[in-house]
Amino acid sequence: MSQTPISTLKGLGSKSQSLLASIGIESAEQVLTSDPYVLYFQLKAQHDNISLNMLYALIGAIENKDWREIKRNYRTSILLHLEDLINPPY
Repeated sequence: MSQTPISTLKGLGSKSQSLLASIGIESAEQVLTSDPYVLYFQLKAQHDNISLNMLYALIGAIENKDWREIKRNYRTSILLHLEDLINPPY
């Protein structure tokens, strides 16, 4: 079964493809069916230099939107969700 390269997704190029491969994600299909927050935390655990832009790019790839649009329009809700994941409100 052939798999679509990650680099075909909007906002994810060869560097993103290499980073995602380091956590076992090797196809666009895997990205599209994953929780972008889980992928982000896995990447952060493996690589010190992962920024929030990677999370924006993952969300953008899943939603087929430019990461800058995601950052501009959803930054606050994304940051609040991250905070809830790190420090659950209960």
